[in-house]
Amino acid sequence: METILKNRCDAVELFLRTIRPLKPFYSKHHAFLHVGNTGVHYGEKSARMEGFARIMWGLGPLWSADNTGLPVELQKEIEEWLDLYKDGLVHGTMPDDEEYWADIFDCDQKMVEVAAIVFSIAINQKALWEDFSDTERGNLYRWLNQINEYDMPKNNWRYFRVLTNMTFRLLGLAWNEERMEEDFGLIESFYIGDGWYFDGQPAQIDYYVAFAIHYYGLLYAKLMEGTDSEKSRVLKERSTLFFPDFVYWFANNGEEIPFGRSLTYRYAHSSVFAAMAYAELDVDYGVLKNLVLRNLESWMKRPIFDNTGILTIGYGYPNIFMSENYNGCGSPYWCNKVFLILGLNENHPFWTAQEKEYPYEKRKLLKHARMLITHDENHHVLAYVTGQHCAGELGQDLPKYEKFVYSNQFGISVPRGTTLQQGAFDDVLAFSREGENRYCMRNGFTAYDIDEKCLSVSYSPMNGVNVKSRIVPCMNWHVRIHQIETEEAIEIADGGFALPQERCYQLTPGRATGGCTSEGTYAEC
Repeated sequence: METILKNRCDAVELFLRTIRPLKPFYSKHHAFLHVGNTGVHYGEKSARMEGFARIMWGLGPLWSADNTGLPVELQKEIEEWLDLYKDGLVHGTMPDDEEYWADIFDCDQKMVEVAAIVFSIAINQKALWEDFSDTERGNLYRWLNQINEYDMPKNNWRYFRVLTNMTFRLLGLAWNEERMEEDFGLIESFYIGDGWYFDGQPAQIDYYVAFAIHYYGLLYAKLMEGTDSEKSRVLKERSTLFFPDFVYWFANNGEEIPFGRSLTYRYAHSSVFAAMAYAELDVDYGVLKNLVLRNLESWMKRPIFDNTGILTIGYGYPNIFMSENYNGCGSPYWCNKVFLILGLNENHPFWTAQEKEYPYEKRKLLKHARMLITHDENHHVLAYVTGQHCAGELGQDLPKYEKFVYSNQFGISVPRGTTLQQGAFDDVLAFSREGENRYCMRNGFTAYDIDEKCLSVSYSPMNGVNVKSRIVPCMNWHVRIHQIETEEAIEIADGGFALPQERCYQLTPGRATGGCTSEGTYAEC
């Protein structure tokens, strides 16, 4: 269905349309949402609690704004969702209830989902706090406060505890200042300058910098600017610096490059632009509005929902091979973070601004992201990447970080096997010992270099093979130069972009016997 978004009412209707099919899949007292049966490493109960919580990223902002200008039927539906979620919060945090979410423990997935709950409470204090009984508030506080008692990973998760203690502070409840300082201290250690962070791993710069670290920081900055003014100022300043670099990951038609883990969150990728408007940064609202609305429209053109209207695991279409080990059936609804725009009233400058395209340079070096990005007049974005590596073993890490180039118009491929045909080696150099047909791509690097004209990476894809690849971008095409040193005969295949055609292609590898350069070819069959 073609979607055209012009105003807040359009965005509200779209959001409700995407969550409406979920209603039959809530538990009796609405504390769990069960929309499928794929497994996750953190168990089914937490997965269903995750599904419940992630819808709140859109509902919380929606409840907090002035909805009186919306059609009456939409206002009624919004109130129905509020009743449903109040019921779920009460039963999910009631220790003796059959729908109790269970206690929190070290590095528990439920810590992730706490963020949506506490933020929704912070901006809807009457409905989601004051309207509850003393017993219900006590249960809710006790359950949420467990996040202060257990260990968390040293990454963006620390913001979940920051937001929890922020909310306690806003409600006048006991909050953990020591934890707040600890968590902000860790996040500060990730900062690498010019608005850029890494997320726990220095060689991994991906969408989490935007839709996690900056996004949560801007929520804090907005809600705490009168209480913690200096921290709020710094967070806003860094996000303002981040914008003119990160905007290059998108085209003016809203389509973004597919890069890094968690691609199944889809339109969460543009949520940092929503957060920039929410926190009222000194960034052109017309540009922010165009980026967010066009990105949403671009996703609505793709078959990302199943025939019942449930959002699927995948990227441009349902595809379990694209998933991480933490992607459950409810996980994709993290995309609702972009609906932070629903927390802006219809007279907010974001909604009243005239949509405006960003004046992209044709070529842009993003030194902190280790990318050389090109934009052309057809909204084609190419991100040439070097020096990136994800050591988390989360699922298809190598193709998501270590291809030579990523395009917002050509599809991204991940392997389903190790043969040349099943490896789907688009935009990578793949290697196999001669005659084995067991291919691999690079996994990490020994050195890299990047400047405004080209980029290079040195690596060892297998024992006895050392490679240096140099990529020279030429706008919407590029040159690859490979220097290969090998101790034994190998076969190599240099893949181009994946083509969206029904015809099949026979892949023919090149051959290297020592210190030579070769390039794979494609032959139509």
